[in-house]
Amino acid sequence: MTNKITVTSEEIASFHQMWDNFPGIARLIGRDHIIIAANQNAIARGYKPGVCCATLPSATNHRGCLAMQTLAEGKGMADNPDGTSIRGWLPVSGRDDVYVHFSLTVPKAGIDN
Repeated sequence: MTNKITVTSEEIASFHQMWDNFPGIARLIGRDHIIIAANQNAIARGYKPGVCCATLPSATNHRGCLAMQTLAEGKGMADNPDGTSIRGWLPVSGRDDVYVHFSLTVPKAGIDN
């Protein structure tokens, strides 16, 4: 039996303050891979609180996941597995059981902002 990971309302509010306007998808996730909070871009893609992140969109999308390494080392990590999107894992300060996972599609070169 595993212990349920709990976060404070302040931690959830801090997540939303930082990530709600992020142009990609962002989730606050527990060590157990259960999504605790998500920005609207993530929710629109099915990444809803209470869902196991490793099952969406399929388990094969999570090959190379650096979540446990991020928690073990206490430092942020990122990769670009397919050349089209950046994935990142960020530990939450003061916690060893919660992290932020984000992904962002890399814009094509030559697009004006």
